[in-house]
Amino acid sequence: MRRIISAIFCILILLPVTAQVDSANLVKYTPDFKFKEGIFVNFEQVQKNQPIAKSRILTDVSYDDPYFFDRIAEKKKLYYYDKYGIKQEIRIDDIWGYSRNGVLYIGMNEGFYRITIIGSICHFVANLTTYNSGYPYYPYNNYYDYYSPYYFRQSPRTTNEMRQYIMDFSTGKVMEYDVESVEVLLMKDPELYDEFVSLRKKKKKQLKFLYIRKFNERNPLYILNN
Repeated sequence: MRRIISAIFCILILLPVTAQVDSANLVKYTPDFKFKEGIFVNFEQVQKNQPIAKSRILTDVSYDDPYFFDRIAEKKKLYYYDKYGIKQEIRIDDIWGYSRNGVLYIGMNEGFYRITIIGSICHFVANLTTYNSGYPYYPYNNYYDYYSPYYFRQSPRTTNEMRQYIMDFSTGKVMEYDVESVEVLLMKDPELYDEFVSLRKKKKKQLKFLYIRKFNERNPLYILNN
């Protein structure tokens, strides 16, 4: 019993110390902040600013190649050594993204895109590819089969369009850049949220970006800088 009490006492003493050490390593994000260069396998590595460095990646691409990350992104898999020196592999489509010259690029929609606005709420633009199979829905398809003269089949086609997204830096969740998503993220700041939801629908659409900026100013982003 005495040992248990001693162990609990030691834990209680150590907890504040650990918290102080973590806080000391946190730095407030500014436009001058640069993320460490490398590949982020998951979003937790982004939050800790601990990417897989180039030197730990197994590849035939030269580390000095200015298009190093673009070349890596063209491959199907990434091979690297983890912090324990154990060889790992992961599909390129499954990695979160990478940092090049201190700038974050997120993997999405079969590509990697620069996150242009970084803060507690991030904003970026990505290409979205949609596929049309060529078989549009007709309400009378039960009556007109494939060989019917009234059945018109369109040629399959691919459509590319640029879309805007926002990301919650506390969770890494990516959302559509629309009024509903902005409202959800603003809930963390009740005063700002109430101000935004009181606006008319048209004003909300016009002022989405302004309120994201306000939120980031009132709720600064802090990142581990080990």
